[in-house]
Amino acid sequence: MRDGHAARTARARRLRRESTRAELKLWNRLRSRAIGGFKFVRQEPIGGYVADFVCREQRLIIEVDGGQHSESVRDVARDQFLRQRGYRVLRFWNNDVIGNIDGVLEMIATALSEEKPPHPDRLRRSDLSPQAGRGE
Repeated sequence: MRDGHAARTARARRLRRESTRAELKLWNRLRSRAIGGFKFVRQEPIGGYVADFVCREQRLIIEVDGGQHSESVRDVARDQFLRQRGYRVLRFWNNDVIGNIDGVLEMIATALSEEKPPHPDRLRRSDLSPQAGRGE
């Protein structure tokens, strides 16, 4: 298992070094808590995947895709995997990020302001009966 972790970390580092123009443009606007004070990280390994940008606090993943992703069955499976773990996924095309960065940022800000999804651990606990002493 440790070798798998090392391989994912190495892949994430390589993807950071080889970022696309669109990814770099968006990263420069997301970094340093620039949107609503929310922290984003880039090229974050999650399971067997690497997400372009992740706000862990809001469990929001931002993907920036080129045309090769237009009908990707792998992306559908990936998004399902991430949603099952409590993440929301926003996808933007490279040309939207490059040509309409303000619109992209507005959509991200809206998603960040939406009600914070529960942490996956809390999802599992929601099946439990109400705690004693809480009047429920």
